[in-house]
Amino acid sequence: MSEEASFAAPSGDLGPLVDVGDPQQVEAWARKLDVSPQQIREAVAAVGTSAANVEEYLKGTRATTNADKTSSAGTN
Repeated sequence: MSEEASFAAPSGDLGPLVDVGDPQQVEAWARKLDVSPQQIREAVAAVGTSAANVEEYLKGTRATTNADKTSSAGTN
């Protein structure tokens, strides 16, 4: 194995799909995306097993707009 291959990003090991039947893979995706394993399972249930779709879904669920923030602060 070349030295370059040993420095591959961990995401390369996970592949393009999220397998919620594999607890170790769920944990790895949760760490990679900085969410809980339950959030990974919920995202897969919502958008399927595509890692790209899961990541995009999770980014959307954590995003807030300025209007959301001001509304929750009672300034609207």
